[in-house]
Amino acid sequence: MAQPILLELPRPDPREALYDRLSAAPQEHCEALLNVYDILQELQDRGVLELAKGTLGSSEKVLKILVDVVNKPEMIRGIRNLMILTKMAGSLEPEILEGLEQGVQEGLVEARKPKPMGMWQLIMKLISQQSRRVLVMTACVVQSVGKHLGE
Repeated sequence: MAQPILLELPRPDPREALYDRLSAAPQEHCEALLNVYDILQELQDRGVLELAKGTLGSSEKVLKILVDVVNKPEMIRGIRNLMILTKMAGSLEPEILEGLEQGVQEGLVEARKPKPMGMWQLIMKLISQQSRRVLVMTACVVQSVGKHLGE
């Protein structure tokens, strides 16, 4: 009886294809590579690479220092407050903040005038409809904050 002939083809090395691509890369991407070299040189000149290398070498120490700093009660409160402020800013309509920004700018211009407005003009400004609207909002906010402080 005939014996089968075993055909064993050499397996292609997957690294060969990568090496071929790497060999062709400088010609295909020469401008991009030069930009990367420029960036690397700037990072080296400014000491960023050395800092990154040192940080990676002592990553456990750096991580421990960061954890110790963040675990302080004031940092935890700060992070929570920042999250609350972000949430509050996200809930405001952009038009309201734009109006506040414009109002602050206009108020600063008025306050910088060489001669301040008289008492009667100031009282008239305070009892105008626009000023009362802001005063009502301020009173409501103060009342609400006071209610939550009592809890």
